[in-house]
Amino acid sequence: MPVSDMRALRAIYTHKLLNPTTHKSLSKPSLTPLQSLQNPNFSRPFSLHMPSPTPRRTEHCHRFSENRDKFKLQWRNSSRLGLSSLRNGAEESERDKTPRNVKKANSGTGNYREMARSNKKGGKVKTSWVCSSCGETYGQWWGACRSCQTMGTVKRFSESVEDADGGKVSGFQVSEKVVRSWMGKEAGEGGPMRLADVNQGFTVIDRRIPLPGLFGSEVERVLGGGLVRGSLVLVGGDPGVGKSTLVLQMASLIAEGHELGKAAPVVYVSGEESVQQIGSRADRMKIETEDLFLYASTDIEDILEKIQSLNPQALIIDSIQTVYLQGVAGSAGGIMQVKECTQALLRFAKKTNVPVLLIGHVTKSGDIAGPRVLEHIVDVVLYMEGEKSSAHRLLRSVKNRFGSTDELGVFEMLQSGLQAVSNPSEMFLSEQYSDSEYLAGLAVAVIMDGSRTFLIEIQALCVSESTISRQVNGVPPSRASMIISVLAKQAGLKLQENAIFLNVVSGVFLKDTAGDLAIAAAICSSFLEFPIPNSFAFIGEIGLGGELRQVPQMDKRIHTLAKLGYKKCIVPKSAKTSSGTSSFEDIKIIGCKDLKEVISNVFK
Repeated sequence: MPVSDMRALRAIYTHKLLNPTTHKSLSKPSLTPLQSLQNPNFSRPFSLHMPSPTPRRTEHCHRFSENRDKFKLQWRNSSRLGLSSLRNGAEESERDKTPRNVKKANSGTGNYREMARSNKKGGKVKTSWVCSSCGETYGQWWGACRSCQTMGTVKRFSESVEDADGGKVSGFQVSEKVVRSWMGKEAGEGGPMRLADVNQGFTVIDRRIPLPGLFGSEVERVLGGGLVRGSLVLVGGDPGVGKSTLVLQMASLIAEGHELGKAAPVVYVSGEESVQQIGSRADRMKIETEDLFLYASTDIEDILEKIQSLNPQALIIDSIQTVYLQGVAGSAGGIMQVKECTQALLRFAKKTNVPVLLIGHVTKSGDIAGPRVLEHIVDVVLYMEGEKSSAHRLLRSVKNRFGSTDELGVFEMLQSGLQAVSNPSEMFLSEQYSDSEYLAGLAVAVIMDGSRTFLIEIQALCVSESTISRQVNGVPPSRASMIISVLAKQAGLKLQENAIFLNVVSGVFLKDTAGDLAIAAAICSSFLEFPIPNSFAFIGEIGLGGELRQVPQMDKRIHTLAKLGYKKCIVPKSAKTSSGTSSFEDIKIIGCKDLKEVISNVFK
């Protein structure tokens, strides 16, 4: 088309746009402020006064009339394209001024998702301050944790965790990926169920894995009756106390499957020892089961994928501080790694119904290493205790969602592993030599730890003209001071000029107040230089007035004494008249009102 024709068409159409009242057929709706920008195609001003028509111009007007719709459509398309380019340019300029965190928040919406992903040079780094003692998180550094009031435990760590899709890698994602391949259905398909439907058709074996034998019964006592399927158990303790030996023996019992009727594979994964080292320890303990599988790895994803083909009855991780998740910030054993790995294993245990046993290291203060939230995530927390100079080990339950936390398991460490102690009182009693003057200051107390009864030996020594006034081992110092003061005031013993030493045999720390009477009897025996007969035992709490107070579960304590062959038991007078203690015939129960009556009955 000639240039003159185009000029005429542009002049005519501009005249119609500027006069909407006379040309209603071409009127347009009102424009938004962004759409009111000047179209770059009409950058030159035009005159509204048209020259006089000529035949050639008339011909051009007719040609425009015939192709009016075509030109109108072309103009609209061109104007829309121009406005769209302007809008995109304005939004890009605004986006350049937007902070990075706002960009990331908006990157998953609209047409900018791909643009935001392509503009990312790296994952966003999130810095926070976490207390290594209690797990409290802060936005800045503090000298002391405001939650647990511990100095110097607030540490900095950066969280820059992104996978191939630009998202954070977590234990939830790892466990979900593995669990889907195991179960063949998406997580969350099931809805709420009635309690009656959940419990219908399930037996005790369906809920718990039994542990046979004396060793297994001792562990079952602490767990509350077997290992619950799908549970996450954390075992902690000092280095060398026997944590790995304990879980290896438990793995052997589960793999043998005596109570289940068939053997089931159990996987023992170690991040600290090689397979050959674990095999050497199992050979020393004479573990020869064929269904116990050993694997050395520290990658959680690799572990869960490798054990899929075995479909194990239980999984053991030794230890939680050595494993890691790829993509999670920090090294193995760090706060974030321990938390995410534990959450991944918890999700795996709940979805596959496979119990997982974790071994955890402890700090100098005796707490599990890692964030405090670790103990909140797991179902059961077991602590193994023991003195280096003693072969006996105590297994306690600190947290148990499926049983009591008052139970206690007693073991003895031998060359072949841990062996259950059938009579725990033997480890707390020394050899008795009746009528010996050298055993003055010994008394037997009957205490309760959970549902178990223990007999422990209290030793006392009174020395006159000593530079050391008092030394106490295994007894709370405030409690010992109170008992000594009551003996001096209410019983009339001149203990002020004597240095008093107290000790509990086997390093046990006495917390039960039922041992007060035995402490007082041992001090009196040493001060008076009068040995207490071997057949005597003491049960009772001492008040500030010298009176004897009753303690709970008196009948169970006396029953243990009678079973072990004791002939006499000193108890508070109120306990003697109770119905539970009157039925014992093999043991004589002597009721005393206060300490003066105890001295007159025992030290005749």
